[in-house]
Amino acid sequence: MNQTSNALPVTKIRVGVSACLLGAKVRFDGGHKRNRYVDEVLRDYFEFVPFCPEVAVGLGTPRQPIRLVGTKDAPRVVGTRDPQLDVTDDLHNYGRTVAQQHTDLCGMIVKQGSPSCGLERVKVYSDQGMPYASSRGAFTSALMQSQPLLPVEEEGRLQDPVLRENFIARVFTYARWRELERQGLSKAGLIDFHARHKLIILAHSPAGYRELGRLVARVGSEPLAPLGQQYIERLMQLLAERAPRKRHANVMQHLLGYLRRHLDAGDRAELLDTIEAYRNGEYPLVVPLSLLRHHFRRNPHAWVSQQVYLQPHPRELMLHNAV
Repeated sequence: MNQTSNALPVTKIRVGVSACLLGAKVRFDGGHKRNRYVDEVLRDYFEFVPFCPEVAVGLGTPRQPIRLVGTKDAPRVVGTRDPQLDVTDDLHNYGRTVAQQHTDLCGMIVKQGSPSCGLERVKVYSDQGMPYASSRGAFTSALMQSQPLLPVEEEGRLQDPVLRENFIARVFTYARWRELERQGLSKAGLIDFHARHKLIILAHSPAGYRELGRLVARVGSEPLAPLGQQYIERLMQLLAERAPRKRHANVMQHLLGYLRRHLDAGDRAELLDTIEAYRNGEYPLVVPLSLLRHHFRRNPHAWVSQQVYLQPHPRELMLHNAV
């Protein structure tokens, strides 16, 4: 995956997806659940790798529905009409197989509510046939256990602008890391990667920012491979937490500090007012960020120009327009 100077890929990122979301007729009723945003918008940026776990483990199309039954923590996946049909182990094994064979994936979009693919709040039924709890789909559960760093999201949750931006930002971050690994992780590479992601980390967690800074400071005194693994594990955990407006505002005020010598009183006041209006929920994030980018184009700063925070994903996706 070649890179441009702003750290965005110029080739599509490989992302797994539930096949029914792309229009494949693999549902239990012979239909599909094509999602227009996934299939028409994200397809321009992601190279989708479709999966249908239920078909993969031998269930036909159409077929009797399956559901989660038993305990919340370890439900079985059985047929709704024939409880003797139990595909739990098959779905778990398939999830592990996908994780082992598709290590180049940088994200996964799964079908909401599916007993095989669902990420959360999948109904669990009692032996008497009544829903009483919720859990995760069997395939997705096994996949995430095998690839815990992989960003995973449901198509339904992508309707939430904050969750959508967070997921796609994590996919692009993970893709940048995988490219660093592909090129060969080095001390300089890890230090540079961290330097370019400092502000986006700070927006998610000031404590995590300090933690990762201390970890990177150990480069050169400890073996690199385990240190790098520890770094990316913690980074992906931090980015999975939503960045609140207050922290975004604090980061943008930090960026303003690099412009103080270049702006007159009116421009500084405008920027401060715009950042504060964003903090109070009056503007989406795109407004103060666009103003900052405008001033940095006129007054370039080498360190700031490398910050992923200013453009963590393609501007055409307009992900900052609603958060």
